[in-house]
Amino acid sequence: MIPLLHDFTGTTVLVVGGGRVGARKARRFAREARVVVVSPAFADDSEFGDVEMVRAALAPDDVDDWLDRVDPALVVAATDDGELNAAIESAATARNVLVNRTDTHGGRDPGSVVVPATVRDDPVVVAISTGGASPALSKHLRETLEEDIEGAGAMAELTGLVREELQASEVPPERRRTVVRDVVRSPDVWTVLRTGNPNLRQIAREVVADRALDEP
Repeated sequence: MIPLLHDFTGTTVLVVGGGRVGARKARRFAREARVVVVSPAFADDSEFGDVEMVRAALAPDDVDDWLDRVDPALVVAATDDGELNAAIESAATARNVLVNRTDTHGGRDPGSVVVPATVRDDPVVVAISTGGASPALSKHLRETLEEDIEGAGAMAELTGLVREELQASEVPPERRRTVVRDVVRSPDVWTVLRTGNPNLRQIAREVVADRALDEP
């Protein structure tokens, strides 16, 4: 499977299943999509986040009707009923709708997606997946990387500003790449970025003044 980042803003995600897995998936997508969760019961309403919760028991024959009602960009089959999950997957695939079946591991059909573990320091996002083979390993790697990427979001913003300043100063492209690379690899810059909320624009201007016009 090829990893991609997908923007779900303005779309609907349908989650079928009210257990812990369904709650985790619902929370993941609720940050940018409208999420509808359908289940006859919910493990804990507070675990689902800002979503629409519908108490209903779905049978395989009900799936097409729900897809018509919700018109989702993605369907998550997160029930403990293999037959129902299979019906959800089949109906979504027939409509060219992305589907994440949580009880399937390893090989998957075209149109299937795996929801990876993610580490964020916006705008930096690191995704981790074992193809569904080992969620425990994904969680372990996520926890390890959370500390490793501290400050990466600020570094991404800083290097974007440095590039702008370099272009405005008409610094040659090759020299621009060298300066940005040096900034990314500088332990001193990382230390500054991890100490709080520095003035990134000012740091960018200082970098350009100190390094950009010097000969490599």
